[in-house]
Amino acid sequence: MYLLELLLVGLVWGCTYAMMALGLTLVYGLLRILHVAQATVFTLGAYVGLLVANHTGSLALAFPAAALSAAALGPLIYRLVYQPMLDKPPYVALVASIGLLIAMEDGFRLLFGPYGLSFTRNTWFTTTYSWAGLSLNVVQISMVIAAVGLLSAFAWFATRTRAGVAWRATVSDPAMAESFGVGVSGVRYQSFFIASALAGVAGVLVGLLNNLVEPGMGAMIGYKGLAIIVLGGLGNVPGTLVASLLLGVIESFGTVYLDKLLDRDAIAFLVLIVILMIRPQGLLGKAH
Repeated sequence: MYLLELLLVGLVWGCTYAMMALGLTLVYGLLRILHVAQATVFTLGAYVGLLVANHTGSLALAFPAAALSAAALGPLIYRLVYQPMLDKPPYVALVASIGLLIAMEDGFRLLFGPYGLSFTRNTWFTTTYSWAGLSLNVVQISMVIAAVGLLSAFAWFATRTRAGVAWRATVSDPAMAESFGVGVSGVRYQSFFIASALAGVAGVLVGLLNNLVEPGMGAMIGYKGLAIIVLGGLGNVPGTLVASLLLGVIESFGTVYLDKLLDRDAIAFLVLIVILMIRPQGLLGKAH
């Protein structure tokens, strides 16, 4: 039963990583840009979610508020930072994205203070529910519901809607999609909106799990997100999901059995490096 609980916790973390990494995959698939500034969108969602939750006492309001605030920032970043650079080499946008990440982290420090903020409703962390021998608190249940619900909604969007078909067509062949009447610019804004909303919700989830929201909290999970999309095969959505879940499970078991040797983040990156040495094209990527 203990192993099953570790597996469940790992899958929950994996779903959270997936929401962050999926957004990075969406952006890379469309623009071939490594969207490092996604980490600041993640942090903004965490702060908004925390403020709403602490003032209203409702997680049901915190998640939509975080998603909407993050979703508003994403297209703005595309319009002001990336769109003017589309005709430049990819590294130019990457440098700009890193600069935006640093600037916004400092902005969060000025606005919210250099120290972390915590959720004040302690009952969320102490109220537990048991089922089939497994015990989960309100935070863990919220993570499961939010992650599974949003990832399922994205899967439905990508496969069952005209907008989703247009997005997939644009990723595969932008010129061909445009010749068939697909508004490529609109698809890009739409992708940033969705990617940022997912990152905002992921920010609240991680903030809740750690009971801490701080200015630089997006950096490490952002780096993991970049590593995950490489591990999954750049631009490969199924590969990103598989890599995210795998990383979450490995971290969950590793923190128990390797905690005296390596911390959680070191375990994650060590495994990613080993897998990429064996399979450099990623788990589901195609060898060139």
